[in-house]
Amino acid sequence: MANFPFRLGAHPINWVGEDVKEHGEETTFEQIVDDMQRLGLEGTEMGRKYPKDIPTLKRELAARGLQLVSQWKSVLFSDPARRDEELKAYRAHAEFLHQMGSTVISTCEVGGSLHFDPRRSPCEQEVVRLDEAGWRSLAEGLNAAGAIAREYGLKLTYHHHGGTVVERPEEIDRLMEMTDPDLVYLLYDTGHAVYGGADPLALLRKHYGRIAYVHLKDVRMALLEEARAERADFLSCIRKGVFTVPGTGDLDFRPIVEELVARGYSGWVMLEGEQDPKVHPAYEYASKALQYLQFILSEKEGQPQ
Repeated sequence: MANFPFRLGAHPINWVGEDVKEHGEETTFEQIVDDMQRLGLEGTEMGRKYPKDIPTLKRELAARGLQLVSQWKSVLFSDPARRDEELKAYRAHAEFLHQMGSTVISTCEVGGSLHFDPRRSPCEQEVVRLDEAGWRSLAEGLNAAGAIAREYGLKLTYHHHGGTVVERPEEIDRLMEMTDPDLVYLLYDTGHAVYGGADPLALLRKHYGRIAYVHLKDVRMALLEEARAERADFLSCIRKGVFTVPGTGDLDFRPIVEELVARGYSGWVMLEGEQDPKVHPAYEYASKALQYLQFILSEKEGQPQ
């Protein structure tokens, strides 16, 4: 694999669904990480098929030249009554990632979410947006969690995410405004940006100073528009095949990659595309994404200065 100006990995969600459990259910941990090694990737996030025992996980990843970059952490900071227990759980999460040599914590508020809030009932159909008190509580909780992350040499990277209370561009703006820039960073995700109604390039430029982690996810726009017309929820969009890896959907990643390169971004970039691996084989699609990114970078290198 050609050298990239940033550190490149892939999310195991391409192989095994985290939210849509039937996607890749039969796939093993060994198949996932063996594929990543064959692709020449450097990093991975934690997946539900991965061993949770630290020595075992370290050994298996090291044998394949892989680094554990992060692991998703759901939080319910919008509910002040849960603050203490949430911060205790966050500390344990940070301790695990610190022992694994990770540098960022993918963090997402699930309060009000249709699919991820454990307090919601299955019959509900809309995300419950935060009120003023909820926003204040969320910001305070994130700042406190960011301080914990910093203790362990990690950065809290907030994952704006479809189907949650921070998915729209104005919600991302508000979160950035209300949180401490030294404690709360942004996980920039191209696919979730589009899903939430943002221009991914504009979002990148506006909040680059807060970005500490990147997910590159493509979108099949015709399927997204169809899903919107049907008022489909986020998980239904995954099942419809709305998301895929870069170069196999409709987003133009050239200006995004060029912006990252021009600004000297050297952190982690994850290839991500939540879809059914039986229909869209994970190794094959990751290969296509790598070829696409290599083509973009080779084009850039060939341009006159």
